[in-house]
Amino acid sequence: MFRRILAAAFLLWALGFMVFAIALPGPSDGGKNDAIIVLTGSAGRIEYALDLLGDGVAPRLLVSGVGREVKASEFEAEYKVPPRLMKCCVTLGYNAYDTRSNADEAVRWITASKARSVRLVTTDWHMRRAALELSRKLPPGVTLVRDAVPSRPTLRNLFLEYHKFIASFLVGLAKR
Repeated sequence: MFRRILAAAFLLWALGFMVFAIALPGPSDGGKNDAIIVLTGSAGRIEYALDLLGDGVAPRLLVSGVGREVKASEFEAEYKVPPRLMKCCVTLGYNAYDTRSNADEAVRWITASKARSVRLVTTDWHMRRAALELSRKLPPGVTLVRDAVPSRPTLRNLFLEYHKFIASFLVGLAKR
């Protein structure tokens, strides 16, 4: 009996991993939002979010998880952000160090800016867990739009992220 349960659990885990790895979230299909939140990390995230901001998808952007040593002027130069756009529309968030603290930082910013529709930008392999963490903490009535940046994740990245997602999901269930 124990072997059957173990085999069923393994099969469920393996099928879950296959779906997780094959059906990665994609970019959003458009629309405007009150704000954009981009989580630092993999290449392409910040550039994509800045392009969305420049295209008028939303009037403001939070870059969550910026290193404490990074100055606004350095960020502006690195990503070639026009000074006018940097001053009016880009907020650098220095208080996050992981996905859970990204969600905390983002929720404080969303609440302060009174955003009702928020576009979350992160890489495709990270989107599920990032959206899960953020959606748990969002104020009522705030819509979350997932906008995943396509990538070519390694099997190792997918494997680790799958287990982090499961852990995050289970922690959320335990808190209910």
